[in-house]
Amino acid sequence: MGYIAAAQRRNDDILFDMGIGADEHNSAMNIAIFSQGGLGLPDRDYYFKQDPATQAVVKAYQTFLRQLFVLDGVDSVAAGQKVEKVFALEKEMAASHKTNVELRDPNANYHKMALAGLDHSMPAFAWKKTFDELGFHVDSANVQQPAFYAKVNQLLTSTPLDTWKDYLRAHTLANYANRLSSAFVNVAFQYNKAESGQQKIKPRAERMAQVVNATLGEALGQVYVKRYFTPEAKQRMTELVNNLQTAYAARIDKLDWMSDGTKKIAKEKLVAFIKKIGYPDKWRDYSKVKVERGDYFGNRVSADVNDYEYSLAKLGKPVDRTEWGMTPPTINAYYNPTFNEIVFPAGILQSPFFDLSADDAVNYGGIAMAIGHEMTHAFDDEGSQYDKDGNLKNWWSKEDSTRFAAKTKSVSTLYNTFVVLDTLHVNGALTNGENIADIGGLAVAYDAFKLTPQGKDSVKIDGFTPNQRFFLSYARIWRTKMKDELTRTMINTNPHSPPGEWRVDGPLMNFTPFYETFHVEQGQKMYRPAGERIIIW
Repeated sequence: MGYIAAAQRRNDDILFDMGIGADEHNSAMNIAIFSQGGLGLPDRDYYFKQDPATQAVVKAYQTFLRQLFVLDGVDSVAAGQKVEKVFALEKEMAASHKTNVELRDPNANYHKMALAGLDHSMPAFAWKKTFDELGFHVDSANVQQPAFYAKVNQLLTSTPLDTWKDYLRAHTLANYANRLSSAFVNVAFQYNKAESGQQKIKPRAERMAQVVNATLGEALGQVYVKRYFTPEAKQRMTELVNNLQTAYAARIDKLDWMSDGTKKIAKEKLVAFIKKIGYPDKWRDYSKVKVERGDYFGNRVSADVNDYEYSLAKLGKPVDRTEWGMTPPTINAYYNPTFNEIVFPAGILQSPFFDLSADDAVNYGGIAMAIGHEMTHAFDDEGSQYDKDGNLKNWWSKEDSTRFAAKTKSVSTLYNTFVVLDTLHVNGALTNGENIADIGGLAVAYDAFKLTPQGKDSVKIDGFTPNQRFFLSYARIWRTKMKDELTRTMINTNPHSPPGEWRVDGPLMNFTPFYETFHVEQGQKMYRPAGERIIIW
């Protein structure tokens, strides 16, 4: 375990995944968190499915490992034999993994366990020694998936040492392949190609920009926001977020399925949102990272060690709720349930999501929908299990909880019917939280838009009414072209429905103002009877 602990201290997740974050039952304090890991394929199910598309990815992965061994000096025949053993070991681990759907239940994935008990029940894993080598000077941890660690404990004694050596060698090479010579980079890309369908490797400059964002993101962010994110944009975004909160509170008040007591608590959670827009108020210090021209590999290791030490310093200490989980240039947004926060980096605050010079219809159909989406995550089937302070705590009445469960079930049932590719359907259970957030985000953004002067008007711009411009803007933010390989990977592993058709049509077919705006009628593809349209928030 010494080798593995040393790798983890370089932020190199081998055998298991580990981190430090808020304790979900005491969200004001940081705790060590251990989760399942150890696999090279995207998900546990890839080790067991036999369909041609999955097997093509499996074959590409096995080829990737074999090529890594050969590049590291192993002859081709011996390399193939090593891959067989490594893959068989990974398959045994995969059998102990929870599925992606099972991982969505936060209560079922919380197991705070004492170090002494872990060391006693899983002696081969050597928990106390591992804690010491990781620098974890605490007496407990949240072991999210204990069955995985019990399986690893058993495999540590039943699997030959040479197989473990080959496993560690393979995963070390795989984790560092993109930092090595072009031969390693190219074989890594060929495996990625099987998952993504990407035909050409991105130019080196683009890849390096991504690396800088990943390793020195807030340093890059300072430059980015100075150039591309104005105070006026931040002020406009703040107004939008506040308007969305007002509209959301009004929607909660009008719900016919929720009791007044639960409504009161829901609105308290809504008001308690931490709102982060653009960039942090205080920037991270990267002074310990050594960057030397001509030492790319060393620079990456230095940045990784710095990240680990930065995270380690939080262990057992109060949570800093001013921290950001994304860098300012990132084109994304998120809701964090343990912080009860909504976060919108500067990177997403550009066209097509946000345009300071555009009319309200465009911005409310774009970024306001994204704001509403993240707000709704606080009240989706997963986020709704956390209270306003970020703790896993039931705040629902029994009757309201039952009605809410029925409504969320109707979302997964509908999305299960959507055929994405050949006979491949959206996984309604895996994507349920994101689909609920899409449906709710659209509705609250529309309500907020209707509070603006343009939302109350009917003056056309470029031949379109304000309502039409709102919905066209919503559709525009999800314009996407994806390779079939990436679509399949997303269906298997991603909690979002594939962007494009189903992130647009799914919510719109449940939203009556869309029907009224574009005169959608029975018999048309997106028509659903009024009584079947899903309204939760």
